[in-house]
Amino acid sequence: MQLARWRGILFVLIAVLSSVQGFSQTDAIDNKTGLPLKPELRDGWHDFDFSVGAWQTHISRRLHPLSGSDEWVDYVGSSVVHPFWGGRASFAETEADGPGDHIELFCLRLYNPQSRQWGLYYVSSDGSISSPGVLSVPAIGEFRDGRGVFFRTELFRGRSIVVRNVWLSTSSESIRFEQAFSQDGGRTWETNWIAVDTRVQNPSVKNAAPNGKVENSGGAGEHDFDFEFGTWKTHLRALSDPLTGATKWVEFNGTSVVHKIWNGRATMVELEVDGPGGHVEALNLHLYDATSHQWSLNFANSRTGTIAIPTVGEFRNGRGEFYDIEPINGRSVLVRNVWSNMTAKSCHFEQAYSTDGGKTWEVNWIAEDTRVDDESHETH
Repeated sequence: MQLARWRGILFVLIAVLSSVQGFSQTDAIDNKTGLPLKPELRDGWHDFDFSVGAWQTHISRRLHPLSGSDEWVDYVGSSVVHPFWGGRASFAETEADGPGDHIELFCLRLYNPQSRQWGLYYVSSDGSISSPGVLSVPAIGEFRDGRGVFFRTELFRGRSIVVRNVWLSTSSESIRFEQAFSQDGGRTWETNWIAVDTRVQNPSVKNAAPNGKVENSGGAGEHDFDFEFGTWKTHLRALSDPLTGATKWVEFNGTSVVHKIWNGRATMVELEVDGPGGHVEALNLHLYDATSHQWSLNFANSRTGTIAIPTVGEFRNGRGEFYDIEPINGRSVLVRNVWSNMTAKSCHFEQAYSTDGGKTWEVNWIAEDTRVDDESHETH
């Protein structure tokens, strides 16, 4: 929930895309000007619409990828996909059981309107996909002729490999997904994950945390954000030009809906507000690291479709403080997010920047949330 950060990401992203989409020998040529023509990009805004809803999932997983082993294990469970931002984003929650093992997976899908590609971010509750409480590097790609292909690189056993995600069949009733690893830059691939999903008719999706009612804390911090579950009326004030001496503030009003993930060890916040700058759609994914007992807060907005640098921290004595260092107006500054004054009906959030290592702070974002007492707004 950082207006200045969103602007910076948007401008940087446009600049990067402009350089990446520079002239190449394979570009079509305009006969009149002699200049390369930019390829027409298809709009993939609704490419993941097929996946929305509840599914029964059957997962086959290679136990020891890239080792020569062909030992597989099967899991059976469920997957629920929730859309937001009008289909330009969605998140999938998957839980499945296998021989002596229970897996909890989360996938956040964000559409980038500039590149017209999707970024797929993964995390698992046990850290089997990425470090605990940390989103994976996004797999980037798109759908063509009904087939979605997405790539990322990652370290596997200390070596850099290429990861490919493929949706091979996508219909209203069934989905097939495969993941494969390559050690040679994509010349050869070894499949290590196959998921076949079948739609569940008339699913019963439970409300995990009714508005204003939260479960008891687990004691180690994994339930620190329980106060947030539900639907809120949000009033925002944003400093127009941080770190410039500006004193003008811009106000926004709207709603925040907070979803419960993994029994509270993760939460998903959907924010929509309106103000003088127009309509703003954003998200904040909170992920708990059971090893460090800290949370990472991952922000994104619909204008860029990318995750910003996460802020990391914890709650102490009813106050949550989270920090990161990031570029603001071309300079690296310290960023602080603070939650305070949390009650069953209200909470207060502030963001501030520091250019002197935390000696002084300039507050640039203030959010006041008031709970909506409407049981029709459910979390999942």
